[in-house]
Amino acid sequence: MPKEKGRTLVAQNKRARHDYHIDATYEAGIVLTGTEVKSLRAGRASLMEGFALVKDGEVWLQNVHIPQYTQGTWTNHAPRRPRKLLLHSDEIAKLIGKTQEAGRTLVPLSLYFSDGKAKVEIALARGKRTHDKRRDIAEREAKRDIERALRRRR
Repeated sequence: MPKEKGRTLVAQNKRARHDYHIDATYEAGIVLTGTEVKSLRAGRASLMEGFALVKDGEVWLQNVHIPQYTQGTWTNHAPRRPRKLLLHSDEIAKLIGKTQEAGRTLVPLSLYFSDGKAKVEIALARGKRTHDKRRDIAEREAKRDIERALRRRR
């Protein structure tokens, strides 16, 4: 059986980049059960309400919805159970210090398979205020209008 290569995206949290200023990103392994892996390979997951927290020197992914595997029997998993993230100890030490600062949180950005192993990209982030979100939208629309005008001139 050939080894799986490359990166296969399963789920993405597009709302996170809208709601948060991203300071740093980390790639973490994730501890899953067999039926969770099967469900992810079917492309089913939601990161919308997910977050991560550091507890007892470990990082845990909370509230991420991986639906039950349809062919799973009594071995099926709970859809929103806490899942342990696998990071290096120096990365965890940095996250402990950074998340204790006011207004900082850990949010999942994407869930994917990298060379056959399930990974999650988490971000150290600060929440945006409403006026920041409006300014970002205005900048994006202005850039889009400029590009549109340049295309017409050609």
